[in-house]
Amino acid sequence: MVNGQIKTPLKRLTSGIMLGYGFMMLALMTPAILLLTFKMIEIDPKGYTSSYGIVSGVGAFFALIGNPLGGAFSDRTNIAFGRRRAWILIGSAVGSAALLWIGLAKETWQVMAGWAIAQLFFNFAMAAYTALVPDQVEVNKQGTVSGWIGLILPVAMTVGMVLMMLLTSFPSVAKWTLLACLGVAGPIVSLFIIRDGKVELKQGAKRSVPLGEKLSRIYPSPRKYPTFTWAVASKFLLMMGYCSSLYLTVMLVNRMHFTENQATASVGIINIVSMAGMALTSIFGGVLSDKYGKQKPFLYGAAAIMAVGILVYGFVPQYAAYIAASAIIGLGFGCFSAVDMALVSRILPRKEDAAKDFGLMNVANALPQSIVPAIAPLLLGIGGWSFFYVTLAVCAVAGAIAVRPLPEVGAEAGDEKQTSGYMQTTL
Repeated sequence: MVNGQIKTPLKRLTSGIMLGYGFMMLALMTPAILLLTFKMIEIDPKGYTSSYGIVSGVGAFFALIGNPLGGAFSDRTNIAFGRRRAWILIGSAVGSAALLWIGLAKETWQVMAGWAIAQLFFNFAMAAYTALVPDQVEVNKQGTVSGWIGLILPVAMTVGMVLMMLLTSFPSVAKWTLLACLGVAGPIVSLFIIRDGKVELKQGAKRSVPLGEKLSRIYPSPRKYPTFTWAVASKFLLMMGYCSSLYLTVMLVNRMHFTENQATASVGIINIVSMAGMALTSIFGGVLSDKYGKQKPFLYGAAAIMAVGILVYGFVPQYAAYIAASAIIGLGFGCFSAVDMALVSRILPRKEDAAKDFGLMNVANALPQSIVPAIAPLLLGIGGWSFFYVTLAVCAVAGAIAVRPLPEVGAEAGDEKQTSGYMQTTL
């Protein structure tokens, strides 16, 4: 049990999360979408498609462990400064320092090590930020809040692209330095906005704990909490589909033969169009989700819309078509991001492990951002660009199928009672 949780006024909390998380995602996603590709082209001009995949794959592993590990640290850090605020500060500071190292790197191993550290520590901070929602937001407001928070990723990506378009004449190290500064400055400012502090953690009587229960404290038992596992699978598969856009820079250089300046400008325009689509559905999706008390219909629609846009990428190799596809994918992803956090917040198994379990969910969110570039060379080798995008469209559809077992609001009574998160009283 968790008692004594300090609450930040809702508007202030939402603003603080959006500011700090937004600057942090700008610092992390701009390299993932653009700068990391060009860094590998600079270091390994002949084998960059493979070396970029390896660097991304290593980063994927550290993203995998970073979110739940950072969440577990956050859950168990109980200081006056605040358990979430402490790890927001640590994660953003070390992650930003790693970005600066990448900017100065001359060897592939240096980029690989720097990207691994950046993924690990930014995911520490990410877990702390997202845990603030189940910590401090009432259930009937979580859809609306997640709708606003859902704007963070597209806005951060778009601002990052616009910055890179404005700084095309600047040397690479200057761009990395700027991102490193922004990646720590935003979170530090957010710490003055978000309230947090010590909480009272009530522990049950000490007893001998079976191995299975110890393992379940790392990952909640799929038998006891099946909806949690279905939610992880759904989130992962839908994000795999969305992350088709993360290989866009490589595609424009490799498939369409764009120069670095052309690719930078084109990716910037595409992301602005995508953000407009996300903004349209993100806010309205969250509000309507709260109004009707349902999330699954929105997730079904989001997956179908995203699949259509991904297939356009695969079968219409024209720049105008890519702009249209990005708008379609943006509409779908905006709807998905608006309601996903509200659904996840309800089914977390244990409130005292909120950040750790949300961290596991965030693995499903962050991991595809590194997996897609890592598996791209294999998929391209099997069937070219069309096969690559068809595979990711199938992932999006599979993600919608995985949503079916999840309970809607009010469905926890009865058969779903054993699978709900915080509504469950017997653990």
